[in-house]
Amino acid sequence: MADYYFKTEDLGVGYHGRAILEHVNIGLKKGEILTLVGPNGAGKSTILRSITRQLRIINGRVAVGEKDLSDTTYQELAKKMAVVLTDRVRPELMTGHDIVATGRYPYTGRLGILSREDEEKVDEAMELVQARELGCRLFTSLSDGQKQRILLARAICQEPEILVLDEPTSFLDIKYKLELLEILRQMAKGQNITVIMSLHEIDLAGKVSDLVIPVREGCVYDCGTPEEILREEFIRELYGLEKGSFDPVFGSIELPRQEGEPRTAVISAGGRGIPVYRRLQKEGVPFLAGILYRNDVDYQLARRLAGRVIAEEPFQDISDSVYEEAREAFHKCKEVIYTDIPWGSCNRRLKELLEEVKNRGEAVCVHVP
Repeated sequence: MADYYFKTEDLGVGYHGRAILEHVNIGLKKGEILTLVGPNGAGKSTILRSITRQLRIINGRVAVGEKDLSDTTYQELAKKMAVVLTDRVRPELMTGHDIVATGRYPYTGRLGILSREDEEKVDEAMELVQARELGCRLFTSLSDGQKQRILLARAICQEPEILVLDEPTSFLDIKYKLELLEILRQMAKGQNITVIMSLHEIDLAGKVSDLVIPVREGCVYDCGTPEEILREEFIRELYGLEKGSFDPVFGSIELPRQEGEPRTAVISAGGRGIPVYRRLQKEGVPFLAGILYRNDVDYQLARRLAGRVIAEEPFQDISDSVYEEAREAFHKCKEVIYTDIPWGSCNRRLKELLEEVKNRGEAVCVHVP
C-alpha cells in the first residue's frame, strides 16, 4: 500500500476498548473519493471518527502519506484533514461567518486573529457553498441544511488535503445535495483533495464515488468501484431488503410490484412506458408489459414493476413463440394501454398484435411527451 496517500491497515474501531469492526483496510490516492455505505448503526460513523482521532483506535494503523496518524500532532492534523461530522455544534452568539472563520485557526497565532488573506479565504469558502447571505446570521438561527453548508465552508477554508464528512447530504434539499456533491467532485478532481464520506443515498454514492466500502453490523466488506459494489443482489443483502429493490441501471430504489393476475397490458418502447408503469403501480394495478426487447429502457423498469414481462432478444425479429405468448396473454387482459412508439422491421409483429387488440376495442392510447 506504499503508493497510497491515505491508508488503514487492519484497523479495528469501537468503544471502550472493544472493537465493533475489524480489518478495515483502505487505500486511497490523492484526489479519490471514497464513500462508506450501509444501514444505520453499522459503524460507518465509528470508522470516520476513528480515522480523524475523534475516537481511540482499538488496533491497526492509520497513515497519511508515510506518517502514522498516532505520530501526528493535532495542529499538524488540522492542516491536513478537515472534518464535518454529524454532531451539531451549538455555539452561542456566533454568526455563520464566525463559524467558518474557525477553519483558519490552524494557521493563525494563539489569539486566533485572522489576516486579510484569512478573511478572503473565509469569503471564498462561503461563496463556494452559496452561504454568503448566512454570514451575518446567528448560527443557532439557521436551518439544519444551512448549518450543513456553513460547516462545509469551514472545512473548505481549512485548505485540507483530506476531507472527511459524515452524511453531508443530510438535511439538504435536492438542489443543495447536488451542488454539494459537485463541490466535492471539483475539490477532488480539481484540487487533488482526497474525500472520505458516508452517504445514505446509494444512488448518489454511485454517481460521485471512485471507491465504495459497504459496512454492515460486525462486517466491513472489501473496497471496490461502484460498478463492483452497487449490484442489486449485494444491496439486497447489505440492507436486508425484503420489499422493493435497488436498480443499478437507473440508480434508484423501487417499491415492490403489485401482486396479482394482470388484467392490464402495456405496449411501449424507448422509455415511453415508464410513466405508465409508475402510474399503474401507484394505483395498485398489476400489469403485463410486452413485447419488450431486453435492451430497451422500458424493459429495465418493467422487470421490477410489472407482474409479468414478455420479452425478446435485442435486434431480433419477434419469434413465433414470443408472439403467441403475448397474444394469449393479451387476450386475458381487460385493457391494453399503448403508447406512441417507433415501428420498424424488427417489431412489426408487435404492430400486428396491437392492430388485433384495437379491433377488439380493448386498447387505450396514452400519449407520452
